[in-house]
Amino acid sequence: MNFTLDERLNQILPRITSRDFLDSSGLGNEIGFWIFDYPPEREMDVRGFLNGTVLPALDKQMPALKVDSIDLLKLVTGLLEERKLLDKVMEMQKNKGDDATLAALNSVLKEDKIAQKIATQHDIANLDLLILSGVGAVYPMLRTHTLLSALHPIMGNTPLLMFFPGRYDGYSLRLFNTLAENHYYRAFRLVPETV
Repeated sequence: MNFTLDERLNQILPRITSRDFLDSSGLGNEIGFWIFDYPPEREMDVRGFLNGTVLPALDKQMPALKVDSIDLLKLVTGLLEERKLLDKVMEMQKNKGDDATLAALNSVLKEDKIAQKIATQHDIANLDLLILSGVGAVYPMLRTHTLLSALHPIMGNTPLLMFFPGRYDGYSLRLFNTLAENHYYRAFRLVPETV
């Protein structure tokens, strides 16, 4: 049986509030990294569901659960503003193009630096769950598989859920269903498409 995206979305809340999920039970000593992949053209539906249903329900139904949500675009924009680079980057992109801008951003937006920024902004050890969204919006400034690898030593026992606009088959990530596959096998699909 194939699940529709709406059916898969409706499975998120029961799944992430289950004790097995929160305790990372049955993962064979792997870190609890989870990916909810979805068709990129449904980005607005997924974003609306996350912000309009999942996060408010967690606040209301499970207030004792400590959950932080990070929009990667807001994180990157904030980091550039903090370093007084946002206006310069926008001007550079306009005048010199995407390639020159990306080359200039490489040292500022290295995934290990972003992971450290996440660690300093969020008390990860005391969280029950960390949610990442905005993956598509930060491409190609950030690479998902590299960011996840940089987060592995930081997350400890705290589960991480990434919303991914593309395809994850348990072995590789394919952003927007079109870009070359990036091998990443240390995460689990939160909700499969079939049973």
